[in-house]
Amino acid sequence: MFGRRRKRSEDVVESADRLDDVTSDESVGDAPADEDAYATAAASRIRLEPEPRPDGPWDISEVREPGDGRVDLGGLFVPGVEGMELRVEVAGDAIVAATVVLRDSAVQLQAFAAPKREGIWHEVREEIAGGITQQGGVVDEVEGPLGWELRAQVPVALPDGTQGVQLVRFVGCDGPRWFLRGVISGQGAVQPQTAGLLEQIFRDTVVVRGDSPMAPRDPIVLKLPEDAQMVAEGLQQEEQGSRFAGGVDRLNRGPETTEVR
Repeated sequence: MFGRRRKRSEDVVESADRLDDVTSDESVGDAPADEDAYATAAASRIRLEPEPRPDGPWDISEVREPGDGRVDLGGLFVPGVEGMELRVEVAGDAIVAATVVLRDSAVQLQAFAAPKREGIWHEVREEIAGGITQQGGVVDEVEGPLGWELRAQVPVALPDGTQGVQLVRFVGCDGPRWFLRGVISGQGAVQPQTAGLLEQIFRDTVVVRGDSPMAPRDPIVLKLPEDAQMVAEGLQQEEQGSRFAGGVDRLNRGPETTEVR
């Protein structure tokens, strides 16, 4: 589970560099006060540099026109695809994730702050896998079109009260001081070979980390476009057809999320 770590506001500016250098499994509040001890603790970890990203996802500094063909959500520029529906999800009062629904598949996109010199996807995979297996699910780690990913059978409660499983793919990418996670569900998880368009949406997403100091794993907050139309879940008109129908100009607010896995 991703934990949100905050420092007191008066300490934030002085600690900016240190926040970005804290390793991803180390709480900011637990960082050693003594610099020598802190350096020793950091050196004891194997720090993996982020892998190259020749095909994306992109940092805002790498794209000349991020808004060209993408929806501006502040922390993310999400590619627009004909016939897609774009939903946002909240934690408290903050928008923290965007979900692209395309026909019978979907991909949830969520960005987090990360250390300057360390990728975190390798250990996030371990945490996700551990959480799913503890729930009785099954997880396979495979190398897919987007690099290493998890293909999971997650236990879920069915409408009739019985237990079932949902097939889900967890994909991720480490960027400069950020980490982008994608969760592919629906037919794109059941038959991964059909998820090419969702995978391309993940690759072509642009992340806006910003310059403000953030603790590793803090979610990068999103915003709604100024011309967005909020449509409450379940209130779509019947003539619009499937819940997977809709266009890039329609934003639906998804269920409130209280935790991020």
